[in-house]
Amino acid sequence: MSEELDLAALQPREVPAAVTKTLENYLKSRGDDVASVDAVYTEAIDSLHSFVLNGGKRVRPAFAWQGWLGAGGLEGRFSPAEDSQAVMNAVSALELIQACALIHDDIIDDADTRRGAPTIHKVFEAKHEANSWNGAADRFGISAAILIGDVALTWADDMMHSSGLSSEALTRALVPWRAMRTEVLGGQLLDITAEASRDSRVETAEKINLFKTAAYTIERPLHIGAAIAGAPAELVEAYRSFGRDIGVAFQLRDDQLGVFGDPEVTGKPAGDDLREGKRTVLVGQALSLYLDSAPEKARFIDERLGAVSSAADIDELRNLIADSGAADAVEREIDRLTSRAFSTIENADLPATSRENLIAMGVRATARQH
Repeated sequence: MSEELDLAALQPREVPAAVTKTLENYLKSRGDDVASVDAVYTEAIDSLHSFVLNGGKRVRPAFAWQGWLGAGGLEGRFSPAEDSQAVMNAVSALELIQACALIHDDIIDDADTRRGAPTIHKVFEAKHEANSWNGAADRFGISAAILIGDVALTWADDMMHSSGLSSEALTRALVPWRAMRTEVLGGQLLDITAEASRDSRVETAEKINLFKTAAYTIERPLHIGAAIAGAPAELVEAYRSFGRDIGVAFQLRDDQLGVFGDPEVTGKPAGDDLREGKRTVLVGQALSLYLDSAPEKARFIDERLGAVSSAADIDELRNLIADSGAADAVEREIDRLTSRAFSTIENADLPATSRENLIAMGVRATARQH
């Protein structure tokens, strides 16, 4: 890795490629461990390799890396400088947590595709069918995917602990690392519970956005980078405040795209969130607005959410949500959160370049892509 890229001079646009190469090296290093078990295991882990290496924007490692740089990690501003490759190893481990989350999320959502390819559980379901094995093919696919996701989560921890960070930096980084894992699982549980119980309260959706997305995607990765660098509490809090606001705005944007986005841009079927019955802030806002002005429309949205499949039914539901004014309200909230986040980072004790990079990353994360 160090022979191919000068990590000390790494530009923001180069971070994803550096993360991918680091992951490739780590996954290769586990090959003998896997091969010593059985060829069946090797084949399963090969699917994890493809899943991890053939897609993903590397958002979480990019924010963690920027958090480390901004806190003077490269030059050792607040604590002795860590080896840059060790830091890259540590932040790249976030992608293995993400792999676990996506593999398991695809099972929860019963998704057929991810990044234009069959989901892991569908790959193994097809393998079962092709070999005419005993039992239910779908059950086998789900079981295999759960285990492969568990491997990704386990290896994320292994990769962090074997990253090469000093014991002091690792101890600091493990505080937000542990918090992040607990928070994202709690957010995911809140999410599936809200869908099952038809809890459309805006405050519930906001809590899900905070823990399932904001803390996991931006806030805690920045915190991890800052912790590795030994940043003081004031800078950590500025990072976390920025990360919460941009992370929630990021999810609100995703909610907008999940209903109104162009499939050619989003890579998801039109109105996918309506089909899946996601209880987002957007939906909660629409229901709240209609409860006062047109309760029958609120009931219609509540009853049809997750029960639509045809393009015509999805369009009807989409149009009702748009007419409620909820989409405009969500846009205003995205603007408010991003403005506050940028103000926070403008006033933080950061080098100008790091401040500019974080603002640019925040803009990309929340940009309109209809």
